[in-house]
Amino acid sequence: MACARLSDRRVISISGPDRVAFLQGLVSNDVATCDARTMIWAALLTPKGRYRADFFLSARDDRLLLDIDETRADATLTQLKRYSLRAKIEISLLQGQVFAGWDAPPPSGACADPRLPQAGWRKIILDGADTLQCDHDLSDYAARCLALGLPPSSIYQIDETLLLEANFDLLHGISWTKGCYVGQEVTARMHYRGGVKKRLVPVKTSQACLPAPGTILMLDDGQEAGEIRLVFGQSGFALLRKPFWRRSFRHNGVDIIPSPPAWFPIDDSDI
Repeated sequence: MACARLSDRRVISISGPDRVAFLQGLVSNDVATCDARTMIWAALLTPKGRYRADFFLSARDDRLLLDIDETRADATLTQLKRYSLRAKIEISLLQGQVFAGWDAPPPSGACADPRLPQAGWRKIILDGADTLQCDHDLSDYAARCLALGLPPSSIYQIDETLLLEANFDLLHGISWTKGCYVGQEVTARMHYRGGVKKRLVPVKTSQACLPAPGTILMLDDGQEAGEIRLVFGQSGFALLRKPFWRRSFRHNGVDIIPSPPAWFPIDDSDI
């Protein structure tokens, strides 16, 4: 069984009788579908529909557990407490470990990664419980996610990224039936009016390395194709304008080759 401990993840707990209703009004996915065997992927947004954090959410006993990137944990904890007001809940940061595995059935207590079947499973082990023996590390997991077209949380820009541009709609990170939540209006308007003009797309090059993150990708004729967001040597992710989702181009002598994953729709009119 391929398994890696995700040392860059933290665990936030929300307990109390109002935990589901409280989080349901804040995040992009349907919290009511979580149970001991079902995990969701969701985002917390600003009122203007911009990204603040994303996390995997699962239920255990009488609490909800958020598996979240360590760089987003403290700010998310603070924001959740700010929203809590009179809700009968308790929010805390737990001592725990997050594991991910693939290419084998999940162990007891694990949940399928809700983004893609090929993404495998995830499991939270709280402090004091038995651990899992792993034969892979965090870099192996990052490389596997890149091959599947799944970027890390660090690629999403706080207060800027829109969920549809980040493919949350294609990766089961949004519920269109759950009702209102913070930032829902902007997200729904883009979805129902077909307003997605840019998306995150895996890219590669035959040169030594892609341009650095933050580079605006320009064609020789002055046309802007997008922006590099993350680089792993000759591969990475770029936020590309729609005409370039499948069209290779050259930026300052570097060939940029979009590599949409299998789950990316073939017909661009469908998105």
